[in-house]
Amino acid sequence: MTEKVRVAIAGLGFGAEFIPIYQAHPDAELVAVCQRSESALKQTADRYGVPGRYTDYDEMIQDPDIDAVHINTPIPDHAGQTIAALRAGKHVACTVPMATTLEECQAIVTAAEEAERNYMMMETVVYSREFLHVQELVHNGTIGRIQFLRGAHYQEMAGWPGYWEGLPPMHYATHAVGPVLALAGTLAESVVCLGSGRISPELAGKYGSPFAVESALLTLKDSVLGAEVARSLFETAHQYVESFTVFGDRASFEWEQIEGGGHILHVGEDPEPIEIPDFAGRLPEEIAGFTTQGVYDDDNEHLSFIQGGGHGGSHPHLAHEFVRSIVEARPSAIDAVTAANWTSVGICAHQSAMADGERVHIPDFSAGAR
Repeated sequence: MTEKVRVAIAGLGFGAEFIPIYQAHPDAELVAVCQRSESALKQTADRYGVPGRYTDYDEMIQDPDIDAVHINTPIPDHAGQTIAALRAGKHVACTVPMATTLEECQAIVTAAEEAERNYMMMETVVYSREFLHVQELVHNGTIGRIQFLRGAHYQEMAGWPGYWEGLPPMHYATHAVGPVLALAGTLAESVVCLGSGRISPELAGKYGSPFAVESALLTLKDSVLGAEVARSLFETAHQYVESFTVFGDRASFEWEQIEGGGHILHVGEDPEPIEIPDFAGRLPEEIAGFTTQGVYDDDNEHLSFIQGGGHGGSHPHLAHEFVRSIVEARPSAIDAVTAANWTSVGICAHQSAMADGERVHIPDFSAGAR
């Protein structure tokens, strides 16, 4: 493929962060944006000079001048919009999670395979500078043999859109699951999860989930490793943190638990502060600057940035991987099978919690996908 990938973005809240990245990427052209509010659509499209403007998603994906769609819409829309775009012959990138049911995950895997189009779940943590640095520590032997992995994501969802209210904690778990499985280099096989505490009846009634915290133990495919994932969303006091911890026989990495407290590398029994470098050098020069800057400034930050710490400089890495996977005609790094597994960990974990910790096996989605 020699021509630029013509990209459209659906959803311009958090999605606006990617507009200047695709516009600057040497292998991409941002040709259209989509938002239901016509006035908000016009404001954003005018600001960035985007020619194609749609308030109707289904109309946009029929545009023959669009090669790929990047979906940043509310969670309940992810599966339907992804499948529709794949069937319309578009490559798809989608913010997390992939879907909300196991059936939807399988349908996306099947749609990507049948359409022979790329799918990528845009999981931010596995392209954060922290993850990229720890991945290097694993590859260069600093960590040694990995012995155990832990992921945690604590978040207070007050003030977010109504569809979040009462969401089971594990239904939004990929920020904790993704780095654990990516560092282990395998997929999850089964999960045992316990629900703990209780949220208010008003919240619990929305999804039928009573738990304040859900904590899961994972078995991993073809691996001696185990992993732990913990999630909270409501009525549990804690500063926002997306984190992972890696225990090795030579060194262990521990994510800071208080913003600004600093990450720690335990070498033997000695804890040492560790500096995390930026990885802009891995990117084309045209988009390298976006690891430390974005659309939203301090006075106009998207809520995911206010509570998420800017996603660790991950956005240009995600966009670059998606675009290059299309250009190079190869599967993306977080393809449909991988995304289905990571997403299903949370879905199956909640099933386990609702069944008093019964072990739930994660479906095998490896029938194939691009």
